[in-house]
Amino acid sequence: MPVRAIAFDLDDTLLRSDLTVSDYTVGVLRQAKAQGIFILPASGRTRDSMWPAVRRIGCASAFISCNGADVWTTDRELLMQELLDVALAHEVARFAADRGVYCQTYSPDRFFYSMENDYAVSYARSSSLEGEYVGDLTAFIRQPVTKLLMMDTPERIAALYEEARALFDGRASLTCSKPYFLECNPLRATKGNALKWCAAHFGFDMSELVAFGDSLNDLSMLEAAGTGVAMANAREDVKALGFPQCRANDEDGVARYIEENILR
Repeated sequence: MPVRAIAFDLDDTLLRSDLTVSDYTVGVLRQAKAQGIFILPASGRTRDSMWPAVRRIGCASAFISCNGADVWTTDRELLMQELLDVALAHEVARFAADRGVYCQTYSPDRFFYSMENDYAVSYARSSSLEGEYVGDLTAFIRQPVTKLLMMDTPERIAALYEEARALFDGRASLTCSKPYFLECNPLRATKGNALKWCAAHFGFDMSELVAFGDSLNDLSMLEAAGTGVAMANAREDVKALGFPQCRANDEDGVARYIEENILR
């Protein structure tokens, strides 16, 4: 099948470990766009946290944020959105608070967090977002949200993930983009579903999509795409599913795969 669309995660996939995008990668993506291929960044990050990378590549057709809860134009106008209702958001916030776990929620341009600690500091630095301490998230959340995120050690997050799945299965989408993140989104908010929406919107078939990712929040798009490609630096449980692999993010793996297998 011809390739008509390319989707990719940002962190640990398109972005290098220093959070940059190489000139080589930018050039390859722009060549793909010039050949009529839709370019669709898809991240767990919010709109404004994604924006520096979207602006850097300069050729996105649209971009997907918050693990598929939002789809944006390159003018940062909202095309599609899934929301977690207030009552369920309160349940998730209480789940974190009852277990003494750091938790945060979002607007497109900032995050709001429950505890003053190093997690808030490190997240602000890595996301390029401004954070605001609000304390009790159940008191703060008064309208539907796209996402809540908890942070703890990888061991604790692994246990909390299983516990949360038992509580929220069938009502919310749970995933981990990093070993120390537990993310809760609206039930239909996955990268795979957002890309299906993009396929209908732009007029390509999912069989014509190649998607790249490294973590659990990428599985829905790797499985939904005609070709899902795992990074060499992907989680071992993702690589074990047998997807074709490309080089690591620090070796410009996405761009090298595109140049070698897609560009004509």
